[in-house]
Amino acid sequence: MEEKELIVSSSPHIFADEDVSKVMLNVIMSLIPATIAGIYFFGIYSLFVILVSIVSAVMWEGLALLIRRKSLNSLLDFSAVVTGLLLALTLPPRVPLWIPVIGTGVAIILTKQIFGGLGGNFLNPALVGRAFLLTSYPVIMTSWINPLTSATPVSTATPLAIEKLKLPYSLPSYWDLFIGKVSGSIGETSALFLLIGGIWLIYKNIIDWRIPISYILSIMVLSLLFRKDPIFQILSGGVFLGAFFMATDWVTTPLTPKGRLIFGIGAGFLTLMIRIFGSYPEGVTYGILVMNALTPLIDRSIKPHKFGEVKK
Repeated sequence: MEEKELIVSSSPHIFADEDVSKVMLNVIMSLIPATIAGIYFFGIYSLFVILVSIVSAVMWEGLALLIRRKSLNSLLDFSAVVTGLLLALTLPPRVPLWIPVIGTGVAIILTKQIFGGLGGNFLNPALVGRAFLLTSYPVIMTSWINPLTSATPVSTATPLAIEKLKLPYSLPSYWDLFIGKVSGSIGETSALFLLIGGIWLIYKNIIDWRIPISYILSIMVLSLLFRKDPIFQILSGGVFLGAFFMATDWVTTPLTPKGRLIFGIGAGFLTLMIRIFGSYPEGVTYGILVMNALTPLIDRSIKPHKFGEVKK
């Protein structure tokens, strides 16, 4: 009888061919369709905004590692690239190039590295960077242009601003909202391409479907209760970018499946409440950040059964 070789070792005993860098590369790949769409709709200047944001995020990360006397090898996990790319996709297409430099500094230094680096932060770094820019430079951060315009951009308003403030512009069709042919941030306008990237991440088991599905469905249901157009609400603004790429951050979301459902529903509720009753037409950023802050409370309230425990 053939004897199988036994290997005695300390834990962990299960290994997977995945590490942080491969996960981050998958996230970057999933964002490529929406990134290309943003450059197509808003012009080549958007590409410069994206590049400056990514490069500055990596530089801030490197500077912080040097100050903390940590190895620069951490740059190879690509998490700073993801933060820079995500922040860039939330910016208006024509922001001055120093804006992403400031935003990534806040995201990397004050939100991530000051808490010990990747895994130590309790808020989503890219969203904190955007929230800081939105409160510090509100005029720049709410200056929009029409998509597919010539070299001379035409100022306009986002669909959410048109609907909330009753501005004298025509609301776009569902189709234009779905493909992204509307004014807005560089990478948040195309629900189609964000959906493609999000499905890829779910297929690769990188994100949990519970958060984006519960987030989007809660916005739709609450929209009906408040007599808002549910299709318009989910296709406008940053719902799809937030649902698949911001709210699903491993570090800042609950550990349990039930906790993730609560997180998604809460983020959807807050997003719509801010949209309806808040000063800004959009609510994705602050809705997710508030739920980030509540994640420890959710994890303490909902604990999984211990291995071998019999449910009474």
